[in-house]
Amino acid sequence: MGKRDYSLLGPDALRAVETGLAAAEWYHTEVPRKVMKELMQRRDGPALRDTALLFGTMIVCAGLGWALWPSLWALPFWAVYGVLYGSAMDSRWHECSHGTAFKTPWMNNALYQVASFCMIRNPVTWRWSHARHHTDTVIVGRDPEIAVMRPPVFFKVIANFFGIFDAITGWGRMLRNASGRLDAEERTFIPDSEQPKVIRVARIWLLIYAATIALAVWMGSILPLMAIGLPRLYGAWHHVMTGLLQHGGLADNVNDHRLNSRTVYMNPVSRFIYWNMNYHVEHHMFPMVPYHALPKLHDLIKHDLPAPNRSIAAGFAEMWPALRRQLANEDYFVRRDLPLGARPYRDDFHAAALGTAAE
Repeated sequence: MGKRDYSLLGPDALRAVETGLAAAEWYHTEVPRKVMKELMQRRDGPALRDTALLFGTMIVCAGLGWALWPSLWALPFWAVYGVLYGSAMDSRWHECSHGTAFKTPWMNNALYQVASFCMIRNPVTWRWSHARHHTDTVIVGRDPEIAVMRPPVFFKVIANFFGIFDAITGWGRMLRNASGRLDAEERTFIPDSEQPKVIRVARIWLLIYAATIALAVWMGSILPLMAIGLPRLYGAWHHVMTGLLQHGGLADNVNDHRLNSRTVYMNPVSRFIYWNMNYHVEHHMFPMVPYHALPKLHDLIKHDLPAPNRSIAAGFAEMWPALRRQLANEDYFVRRDLPLGARPYRDDFHAAALGTAAE
């Protein structure tokens, strides 16, 4: 395939439409209709429990971190608070954008708004951005949420563990939107009727940040910013770590999620922070299945999927060498074996564009 142009306005975007990659029909493992209907049932209970635990822990940690400041004893509490603010909110934003976390719509929307603010992702913009991500997952020129481009820029990847580029980009978009402007790429996937909402939200956020900064100046302390704003930097590492594993090192420009997405078994703490998005092939195949039902879905369809990585470390052991090889060969990717009896990969006439696969 050669040099990739990830712009949503570039030649690869046009090529994806011309070749049928864009808005294509994706492969799905067969699941009985009755079983899928049961899996898609939404419930308030699991998300209410998890949300109470999330915000309860954040309140306790912020309170202790504030009370113990500037002692070093405050640091562990701010560290936990930061991960919940700068990483757990990423998965909450994501799941609530699908409307599947809660059965009650206003609960989904309330958590979505809070999580979007924490992650500096305009809730209007990113609802449409994420819809495109699912329609055209890792299709070059179409997917606005590709985390690792080819060839990978390792400095940027590593810096994002501290939220550097993502947060700066988020604040920059907030300022631009608050001034009444959207960029050209945003206009490609946000309907005209929704664009005033983008601007209104950005202006509300700007007022919140201005008030927080004013309080910090008045107090002569960074404590207000430790609670709002800075956690997006110092707490970002977990969501970046898990987010890289979603698609990193795998195929692009295919219409089979088994080729471009990765399922990884994780420890219970990471699964809580990540809200079961480690079952990522399953989520992309059936995005309307709530997060709490993904383990059951995994057990039902794993016979048709590549074997999951056994841990986060195993996922990086597979992904990182592939990213390094992409420095010299953009077309390299990891092609993982399917179980015996699984349906073959759906890469049909796009296979020629994929380049060299790992064995």
